[in-house]
Amino acid sequence: MVISINKELLEAILEGARRLYPRETMLLLRGRKSKKSVEINDLLIPPLATYGHGFSSLPLHMLPMDFSLVGTAHSHPSGNLTPSHADLNHFFGVVLMITAFPFRNHENVAIYNRSGEKLTLQVTKA
Repeated sequence: MVISINKELLEAILEGARRLYPRETMLLLRGRKSKKSVEINDLLIPPLATYGHGFSSLPLHMLPMDFSLVGTAHSHPSGNLTPSHADLNHFFGVVLMITAFPFRNHENVAIYNRSGEKLTLQVTKA
């Protein structure tokens, strides 16, 4: 499965992670999905999310009823791009995007499916 995201949107996600560093961020990803691809085209800041040192969380009962949600994005201030067991156990949607310190560019981003398998991330121009 190929995942695509606009360069400007990816930069906004990375900027948010830089601003909250050393706390973790949590965002909801909107887009379109098919059997072979997911196009991420927007993001939402989840209501009542908690951004802490070594964790981020959101109350699932507060999620909007939005069928365009395709997954979540959150940061790992440690620099580790690998999803933790907690990340995979709290998986929402079809993709999990992890951004890692120093949050500079697409090399500091990885995207995974529900099984923890790394997917191809394609960054498109604006």
